[in-house]
Amino acid sequence: MSSAAPGKSVLPGDPPGGRRATAVWSVGVAVYFVAVIFRTSLGVAGLDAADRFHVNASALSTFSILQLLVYAGMQIPVGLLVDRLGTKKVLGIGAVLFTAGQLGFALSPTYGTALASRALLGCGDAMTFISVLRLGTRWFPARRGPLVGQLAGLVGMAGNLVSTLVLARLLHGVGWTAAFAGSALAGVVVLVLLVLFLKDHPEGHEPEPVGHRGAAYVRRQIAASWREPGTRMGLWVHFTTQFPAMVFLLLWGMPFLVEAQGLSRGTAGGLLTLVVLSNMTVGLVYGQIIAWHHGARLPLALGTVGATAALWAATLAYPAEHAPMWLLVVLCAVLGACGPASMIGFDFARPANPAERQGTASGITNMGGFVASMTTLLAVGVLLDATGDDYSVAFSSVFVLQALGVTQILRLRRRVARRERERLVAGRVEAVHVPA
Repeated sequence: MSSAAPGKSVLPGDPPGGRRATAVWSVGVAVYFVAVIFRTSLGVAGLDAADRFHVNASALSTFSILQLLVYAGMQIPVGLLVDRLGTKKVLGIGAVLFTAGQLGFALSPTYGTALASRALLGCGDAMTFISVLRLGTRWFPARRGPLVGQLAGLVGMAGNLVSTLVLARLLHGVGWTAAFAGSALAGVVVLVLLVLFLKDHPEGHEPEPVGHRGAAYVRRQIAASWREPGTRMGLWVHFTTQFPAMVFLLLWGMPFLVEAQGLSRGTAGGLLTLVVLSNMTVGLVYGQIIAWHHGARLPLALGTVGATAALWAATLAYPAEHAPMWLLVVLCAVLGACGPASMIGFDFARPANPAERQGTASGITNMGGFVASMTTLLAVGVLLDATGDDYSVAFSSVFVLQALGVTQILRLRRRVARRERERLVAGRVEAVHVPA
């Protein structure tokens, strides 16, 4: 990520990017990377957790639901905190909380204390991604925004890969407590790096001071962000695209592949790894496409939703007892596109809001996918218990949320396009009147 070429960055005061920006941004992304390892660690330990705490499917899903409930509920407050306190302070608080949560989960003797630990982890995790997005906008030129955002998501998926490949083996090699407590050391490492090396912005690019007037200021920030159709579009794109893969990786993928499809844990782990690798590959492609062809945002998002729905329908409706391996491979490869597609939501919200509202707008957008994931996690768990572990019925809940999200996206698309044209015209007029 080199600095922008002359003439490419058209915004006055655009950050220069370059090696210094990449180094600082990498520290923030490392914090997010560890947070994702901790967030997704239950995805490879779901069956072990059910045995350890003696719980059924509904109670097992409560771990992830509570974690995501805290995460989603924290998004707007975290966005406001990032706008007010800056990235370094919010990321530091987040690192302390998610490390404490992971360690607490390792040592929890009961279901109740384990739940509390996952909630603490979710609170810390909630402070990472929005902070990293804000760090990117402060250190890189605006035109780099889509690619920088996709790269952040890609690094997050690498954290998921660590959970799938490394933590799963540790879990079955050294046991529950040692595996989770040992992984918590990574949180301490990134916290030290953050304190020593992370800066909120490059020298000479300090943000304008913004007056804060308590609750009235908070209400204005939220209301102003929500009034922008781009913010609402960002939320619904994130809502509709992210959750199928999130639900699969966070909790229900391993049980579905082992219990419903008859695969071994090793083979199921390989398919979960395929989701992550596909995500990382597609993320690079989507980021480059959107950086050069802004109009590709909506087709990519809706195309991903359509492909995901088609593959889930084919898998769940397959006439034999188990879907063939080739179909499961294609399903997992397509699920890998869900994460990159969800990042497109931020590419709608980012240009719709000024710098002082970026954290708030990102928080609103980021709520979408996690609310959908939380809802689906609960629905799958409840339906599994109600139907005697009929995964076809349980996973059909995916289609309901996809239909809701697509309806909202189509309803907003013309309003968003009109507002973006208005901003483009206004920006050209302003550029004409800027003294040479």
